[in-house]
Amino acid sequence: MMRFSTLLKYPADWMTGGQQRSNGVVVSSRIRLARNLCDEVFPSWAKPDQRMHALDRILPAVEALPEMERGFSKSLDSLSAIDKRVLVERHLISREQAGNANGSAVVINRSQSLSIMINEEDHLRIQAIFPGFDLEKAYDFIDRVDSSLEQELDYAFDTKYGYLTSCPSNLGTGMRASVMLHLPGLVLSHQIGKVIAAANRIGLAVRGIFGEGSEAQANLFQVSNQRTLGESERDIIERLQRVIERTIRHELAAREKLLEDNATMVRDQIGRAYANLRFAHVMTSKEALNQLSLMRLGMDCGLIPEWSDESLELLLMEIQPAHLQLLAKETLSPEQRDVVRAELLRTKLKSVPEPDMPSDSDGTWDATSPSGDETR
Repeated sequence: MMRFSTLLKYPADWMTGGQQRSNGVVVSSRIRLARNLCDEVFPSWAKPDQRMHALDRILPAVEALPEMERGFSKSLDSLSAIDKRVLVERHLISREQAGNANGSAVVINRSQSLSIMINEEDHLRIQAIFPGFDLEKAYDFIDRVDSSLEQELDYAFDTKYGYLTSCPSNLGTGMRASVMLHLPGLVLSHQIGKVIAAANRIGLAVRGIFGEGSEAQANLFQVSNQRTLGESERDIIERLQRVIERTIRHELAAREKLLEDNATMVRDQIGRAYANLRFAHVMTSKEALNQLSLMRLGMDCGLIPEWSDESLELLLMEIQPAHLQLLAKETLSPEQRDVVRAELLRTKLKSVPEPDMPSDSDGTWDATSPSGDETR
């Protein structure tokens, strides 16, 4: 199996798939399935020996999957706190599993597009994550994995209620489909509250970058289904897709409107973000995330030349606290991390070309031009 150091050496496919992003809005698509064994106590109520018994049955079946060939497999008990935090920052395990590692394990494929948590809230949490807007591809992939496992493991299933889960909110399909969206236009134009309220009204949840309970940072939002009962997996995905397509249109319209009505403000914020990221010597995680979001907006709008040396999505991970401490090979205080983070950003972004923005006195901004050319 793959070593932890090897896993960290390579970024996940979804972090480097920037070219597949939908109009600069959709970062990634994820499908997660919750499954339990019918003859084992569910993890939340199980005693330590019962959790270990379930783990001993599940782990061989997961490791034997063809999709997991030469992948990474580890008991959470054997990982350090920083190692577990790195996996959380990469979206490969949940914060809940990292905090309750007793009798838990994770198995991850080489491209990090598939991770399976064992003894999280449920016996199995199967997750597939792909770059860009491609829920169908993620579902087809995870459905094959789920079917293979179901041939080896007896799932807890009820003919009336579907798959049985630890939390009633996952009962039925046990599926959460989610899409990570970059929505700076809706945030800057103060429309994001309306979008979130509209999504909630039709049974969708809008959360921060690390899912339930996390704060929205870098203008990144996860939109997912809340209902898992009474709809098929395909119906859930189709409904979510329709909402995401509308949200993409709203975001692009908001960006265009901002460039028409508030070009000076947009240029100022993007210019400040570029300067801070290139030259600052102290930077908090929150500040860095928000500045990188503005730089991404600048590239999407043609104000900063597209830059291919590094994926900004990968940088979003590398500047997180645990990744910085692994890089430094020592435990760092928050103040030390702010210094190391700024140094990393200066190094990584030194080849980003300077923004190509006209001065305010040069004329009217043409928001319809992707290169941001002046019309007069």
